[in-house]
Amino acid sequence: MLTDLTVRIAAGERVLLVGPSGSGKSTVLRAIAGLLLTADAGDLTGTVLVDGVAPGGAAGSVGLVLQDPGSAVVASSVWRDVAFGLENVGMPRDAMSAPIAAALDEVGLRHLAGSSPLTLSGGEQQRLALAGALAMSPRVLLLDEPTAMLDPRNAASVRQVVGDVVRARGLTTVVVEHRWGPWLDLVDRVVVLGPEGDIVADGPPPIVLAERGAELAAMGIWVPGQPDPEPVDVSEAFTTAFGPPPDPAVCARGLSVRRTSQPLNGPPRATTAVADVDLEVRGGSTVALVGPSGSGKSTLLEALGGLIRPSAGTVMLAPDPPRGHLRSLSGVNSDRSWPLGGGGGDVAPPRDPFRRSSPDLARAVAWVPQRAASTIVRRSVRDEVLATSLAVGLDPATASARADLLLERLGLAHLATADPRQLSGGEQRRLAVAAAVVHQPSVVLADEPTVGQDRLTWAAVVGILDAVRAAGSAVVVATHDDAVVARADAVTALDHRPSDPAASTSPRRSIAARCGPLSLLLACLVVLPLPALVSGWRPLLVVLAVEALLGLVALWAPGTGPAPPGRWRRLGARSVPALIGIAGVMWSTWLLGGHDLETAFGAGLRVLALVLPSVVLLPYVDPDALGDHLAQRLRLPARPVVAATAALQRFQTFGSLWTELTRARRVRGIGAGRSLVAKLREGGATTLALFTVILGQAAVLALAMDARGFAGAHRRTWAGPAPWRLPDTLVLLGALLVLVTAAAARLLVT
Repeated sequence: MLTDLTVRIAAGERVLLVGPSGSGKSTVLRAIAGLLLTADAGDLTGTVLVDGVAPGGAAGSVGLVLQDPGSAVVASSVWRDVAFGLENVGMPRDAMSAPIAAALDEVGLRHLAGSSPLTLSGGEQQRLALAGALAMSPRVLLLDEPTAMLDPRNAASVRQVVGDVVRARGLTTVVVEHRWGPWLDLVDRVVVLGPEGDIVADGPPPIVLAERGAELAAMGIWVPGQPDPEPVDVSEAFTTAFGPPPDPAVCARGLSVRRTSQPLNGPPRATTAVADVDLEVRGGSTVALVGPSGSGKSTLLEALGGLIRPSAGTVMLAPDPPRGHLRSLSGVNSDRSWPLGGGGGDVAPPRDPFRRSSPDLARAVAWVPQRAASTIVRRSVRDEVLATSLAVGLDPATASARADLLLERLGLAHLATADPRQLSGGEQRRLAVAAAVVHQPSVVLADEPTVGQDRLTWAAVVGILDAVRAAGSAVVVATHDDAVVARADAVTALDHRPSDPAASTSPRRSIAARCGPLSLLLACLVVLPLPALVSGWRPLLVVLAVEALLGLVALWAPGTGPAPPGRWRRLGARSVPALIGIAGVMWSTWLLGGHDLETAFGAGLRVLALVLPSVVLLPYVDPDALGDHLAQRLRLPARPVVAATAALQRFQTFGSLWTELTRARRVRGIGAGRSLVAKLREGGATTLALFTVILGQAAVLALAMDARGFAGAHRRTWAGPAPWRLPDTLVLLGALLVLVTAAAARLLVT
């Protein structure tokens, strides 16, 4: 919320905008960019002018880099993502290469121009977002916490790039950061917002620091030169364990994790995220995981918590006592309170966290992920904090007392009835910390828990982590925060960089991969009249034989070099949902059609003939190329075409989102049970959660697109051509051959 804010920024001025959490800093940037109506709801009064006109009046005049650059990706390659803004301002295709190359050179990403943005590290994604803004030659550059999630080296690299570009171009710049010490050499003015969204200080940095430094620090602002705040004491919320535990709370030996990502229109990409790690953490201690962005800290936390299966090595939790040995559940800070890591039955659960049931895992392990929104499972803040505790059987009175105390210390008590999805990023992160520790698990895994916090909320978060450690929990925290590292009992440095051995030569391309998206789409549509042409199962077998032969030709990769990796395995995986659907059609036809097997068989073959071309061809449709063809060849309106291609780009992230939501629900104690009914219920709940997350991401994506001129794109151009080549003609002729075969089989085959 902002209150009667009036500020003037001169051309070429470099401003640092700071303030406590929730003071409206991001809202100011969106107002300057003319995007308040895109991203926010509420009462809006006043005016914003850039060079004397409304900011939306001249597309590209204001460049905005959002907090989470990964959520702002709109294209399938780095080069095309940078080109997005130039397309919106109507720049001719031939003129785009120079500004794109210049922007990529300025941020040091020229060598990655052909890479997928989804494969970039956090620092590289920040620089990509900066390149996308710079390519439009803005007069004003707005940066919203551009280094919050980066390690010191990557953060320094981003600041260096920003400083060089701003000085070289003379840009008017507004930077939002919580920790503003590293930015002082790059700015000449500091504007400080108070808790109510009003300006409480404004002037040159040395003067503001000298006159108001202590006062601003007391307000919760990270003032350079001020000592770190003392953590808030919340020890009263937790029960101290009786003596040191005999075994490590969590232990990893030779742990390695290999991840595989599957682009929408390319081969799978395998990376070794964690390599041969040994780690032992005992109750009552904190271990800090440090290392550059992309070194595997988050992946290691997920493996320690049983959220992913290690590729090699082992993870073991401390043995849990059987249910009969558990102490009774009682009040807060009672000698008979919730036991650390209590088991879920008469027999102790397995020590391997990956093999544990959802409630047993939740009793022992808590996880605070980087993306705090992914752990939200309830509709109010207070219910969210209580969800895990009630799921694992903690006494409701104990849980309520702890929850209320933690919400009060974290500054969230006034939001107890609010929808947690409507909180700010910093508030959601604090909420995730509270929800993770109410039931006092034996292991707490926290991924960047202090990001986005001011001094006061930082002190509360660190105080809670200190309190659960003092009560006997083992705490493992992945962080770039030096103050958090200094408070740890041990530090484990990860310097492994994800490896992806490159092939000596590029793999051959299949015939389908050489086709344009329009021909592939048309080939799938051409076969739609098949049900009207053939009905008996014998002619359908002939049609399917021709389709199968043509499918093999489409997947054939002539030429020299290695074969395309994984194409047959991916074809098999894509076929599974279709085969399940066909089986359902056959069953329902048999059940409702008088138990006639021939009729049921024919119905299944008819559906298979319809979907087989799509299963083979559609995965090769490139979203960016599809947009080029739809707009330039079919002359469809630009706005729905861009929206559709952006949605198709996002489609490839749905699988990872589903996995993330499933893992979050499992570690919260509300994952699926073993029964079919429980799995169906869990699938419905996860689907609803996925839908909610997708809507939130769509809002962020709309903001990112409008920030690069999409809202005002009245005459849009396209960075890619829309050629029609020989393979396009061949694949379309193949689809027509299927129709001819169907017509002939209807006459000749009985």
